[in-house]
Amino acid sequence: MSTVKKAVDDAALDQLFRTARTYNGWLPTPVSDALIRQLYDTLKMAPTSGNCNPMRVVFVKSPEGKKKLLPGLKPANAEKTMQAPVTAVMGYDTEFYEHLELLAPHVAKDRRANYIADPELAQRAAFRNATLQGAYMIMAARALGLDCGPMSGILHDVLDHEFFPGGKVVSNFIMNIGYGDPASVRPRAARFEFDDVCTII
Repeated sequence: MSTVKKAVDDAALDQLFRTARTYNGWLPTPVSDALIRQLYDTLKMAPTSGNCNPMRVVFVKSPEGKKKLLPGLKPANAEKTMQAPVTAVMGYDTEFYEHLELLAPHVAKDRRANYIADPELAQRAAFRNATLQGAYMIMAARALGLDCGPMSGILHDVLDHEFFPGGKVVSNFIMNIGYGDPASVRPRAARFEFDDVCTII
């Protein structure tokens, strides 16, 4: 039996990449808690180095949550974020290595010791892998029929205080999630061609 997988069809590639866009406005269609759980259960299967899974998320939906979120937004991002059905406050656990016994028991002892001995290494691993998981969230959301509006225009100290108290988890970026308003999409900007940025040797 062949282990070569078939490519997904053009419709899937369009939905995930080629015609997908970043949205700045949202239709008044709610996103259910069940769909949010399905979103996480989809993205969690994607790879992180050593299965470290440092991403932590607070999904903000309620008026009370939006009230807490607003002071942590830069002004240009406030209106579209308040309009979004869901805003994911994306963070990462700076002590992610404390969970390696569960996530990677075959290497947990040595890797935990390495990260504790080298805080810079741990920081790089946490930030890199949590950011990868944020990208996986975008793709999982699109696969489930949702749209996204990720952004980094936030006040980290405010969001950390409100959503990640204690200092162990810190904010990375935020992502609006819902059903995008086509009128909010700007014309697509340019992309580099392969030969501008890639080399095959």
